[in-house]
Amino acid sequence: MTVTEEELRDLDRKVKQLRVDYERYFLGTRPREPILLRGDVEKQVVVLSNQAILNTALRFKFQSICARYQAMKRQWNDVLRRIEQGTYQRHRFKADLHARERIDGEGAEGMEAPARPAAGDAPDLYQEYRDARMACGQGVESLTPAKLDQLLERERAKLQEKFGAEARFRFRVAVENGRAKLKATRVGKAADS
Repeated sequence: MTVTEEELRDLDRKVKQLRVDYERYFLGTRPREPILLRGDVEKQVVVLSNQAILNTALRFKFQSICARYQAMKRQWNDVLRRIEQGTYQRHRFKADLHARERIDGEGAEGMEAPARPAAGDAPDLYQEYRDARMACGQGVESLTPAKLDQLLERERAKLQEKFGAEARFRFRVAVENGRAKLKATRVGKAADS
């Protein structure tokens, strides 16, 4: 029995879907590793490897798909190993964010959580936002502390227009759908001067 073009098209489609699923898993938008699809692709590669491919074009296509799959598999295994070791940058960043949120949440229940200052007052918000954008694959070339301050002031003005001039807000970094964002939290009213 020889390999048909339809079988190669099916294998190629599965490899592309597997690549997308792994990218989603590594970004954190997919909860589990796509093990079933990976096993299916592995099985199909073994079966097709043991069949004669007489057509040169089909043989070339099969070898191309296998080479691409092997390269992606090495990359996935490397990232999975780094995740297990706790050195994968995106996972470390998300773990740090979850730890900060837990600390902020505990502080809100028991006592007042310390308010994080604006970017102009503390460079750590700028650094957190910059690190988050880098971890998510977003550009940081044009991001500067001054531009972040301008963005925060615009957002503060919009929020104060909506909630009143006395309202005060604290900004934090959040990752949603694989993108870094700044989130505002209302912390009370401005102190009387």
